[in-house]
Amino acid sequence: MMQLAVAGTNVLASIPSPPSEFSKFSLGPLTIHAYAICIMLGIVAAMWITARRWRAKGGPEDVVWDICIWAIPFGIVGGRLYHVLVTDPDYYFGLNGQMAHWAEIPQIWAGGLGIMGAISLGTVGALIACRRAGVRLSAFLDAAAPGVLLAQAFGRWGNWFNQELFGAPTTLPWGLEIDPDSYNFPPGLPAGTLFHPTFLYESLWNVAGVLLLLALDRKFKLRRGAMFWSYLIWYGIGRIIMETMRIDAADTINILGIGLRVHMWLAIAMVIMGAVGLLFVLRRLRPQPDPGVYLTGREPQVEAADAATPADPDDGRDTEGTGDTGPEAGNK
Repeated sequence: MMQLAVAGTNVLASIPSPPSEFSKFSLGPLTIHAYAICIMLGIVAAMWITARRWRAKGGPEDVVWDICIWAIPFGIVGGRLYHVLVTDPDYYFGLNGQMAHWAEIPQIWAGGLGIMGAISLGTVGALIACRRAGVRLSAFLDAAAPGVLLAQAFGRWGNWFNQELFGAPTTLPWGLEIDPDSYNFPPGLPAGTLFHPTFLYESLWNVAGVLLLLALDRKFKLRRGAMFWSYLIWYGIGRIIMETMRIDAADTINILGIGLRVHMWLAIAMVIMGAVGLLFVLRRLRPQPDPGVYLTGREPQVEAADAATPADPDDGRDTEGTGDTGPEAGNK
């Protein structure tokens, strides 16, 4: 809900953050975190879209669930490792004079999943599962790419509940309110300061990407990994834009005299990798016939029932015109 305040002729509005008690609630002995709910909703939406697209490609339905059993845990672990090792190692390992927080490393429900790590290790899990199932990784990634982007759109709302990963201060009417008592509120700024709602920007960017990818696939039939490479390009560009606004802690890396946040460098690498992969597919692989979803030699066997049926001795063929009659016929 938008909050309005009138000052003279200027109408100021803002996006409120949810109260801290909304970020988690108790259900019997369990504590349910809103961040985890957003992640789970995203996973469910991604699996639903992926299953529909996989069936349309002619893939076996049960394979989607088998692959997800591998890809989702790998992705969660990869996302957490990225957050701990790349985003905020000082906090977790007590570097640069900070207190170590070892016990918080596995606490993913409190926030902290890096999508770049989730994509990387999740793809490894999907590769293992695809090999076991006898299907092509590229075919599965093409089917899954729009769903993954939609899952990311859901996941960003978890940042809203946790009041984290927002952008720089702004006076725009859709500025985001952050509780001044929040751990993430930047020190030195007055209470009431509004911030860019980068969680909302990225969520909308991802939804737009889902629609774009589906439209491109409908028109150009993206195959052999082309959909996945397109996904990397779209998300990478969006992440670069978001990184220009975000003010959360992140290491700065200098390359050729250019100092950028580590996430931005990785997003640039993602765009470059996606562009190279897409160009390779379109130039070298697309002219070839579509190999389908199965690995070579792992295609379903067609039952040849007729081949196992004994031939009828009286099948209508002419054997009388050969002159081979009598007991001597076999010795011709």
